[in-house]
Amino acid sequence: MLATRTHWKTRLYEGYVSSGQALRPGAQPEHVFGVRGHHIRSVITRYLPKDRSARIVDLACGAGAYLYYLRVAGYTNVSGVDVSPEQIDLARSLGISGVRCRDLLAELGETGSESVDAILMIDILEHLEHDELFDVLDEVSRVLKRGGRCVAHVPNAEGLYGMRVRYSDLTHERAFAPKSATQLFRTIGFKDVECFEESPLVHGLKSLVRRILWTAGTLAPRLLLAAETGGRGFILSQNMIVTALK
Repeated sequence: MLATRTHWKTRLYEGYVSSGQALRPGAQPEHVFGVRGHHIRSVITRYLPKDRSARIVDLACGAGAYLYYLRVAGYTNVSGVDVSPEQIDLARSLGISGVRCRDLLAELGETGSESVDAILMIDILEHLEHDELFDVLDEVSRVLKRGGRCVAHVPNAEGLYGMRVRYSDLTHERAFAPKSATQLFRTIGFKDVECFEESPLVHGLKSLVRRILWTAGTLAPRLLLAAETGGRGFILSQNMIVTALK
């Protein structure tokens, strides 16, 4: 997060683990990160560079879940930064290296221009005020190489239960609709901005049942939206993935 954040946000971030907003310690990373592992591996496979030597920076890395699974997948040049000391301490207790407790803009300011292949912004953009959004993403654009990619995960205002995520954390400032997310990244100068629904991933019988229920349950809302707008391709999950190329 940013050094200019208000006092009440500072208090909340400093107690992010103990207040229940972040993961709690466990014996092994797989135990701490739990079912998130399936989702994280999917994001890595679908959206990040195939080159295992690519430089990847995770802004607001939390307890280091993405860093852990990136290293499991063979990536060798990954690092993360987060403003919450509790989360960084948790990451280090899990044996996850390359993490620093630091302000995002300070970290980006010391990063060379066009020196990063991909930047992860998982569950961070919704915490920023309007000026902060532009300040941070301007710096993200600066440090990314040509053809580099930003991958964000944000609450989806178009989702059936998107407000459940939007209001689940006192530090959240907003949710994004696909149109507003695209507007933001294109204004910064990114191209090929895409938004993706997060339907349940199939990795066993239970998740297969969830996927079937999701597909069947969202059919009626999709039809109603299509009838009202004449459009299609609606994103109805609580969160969505946004990718943007420099």
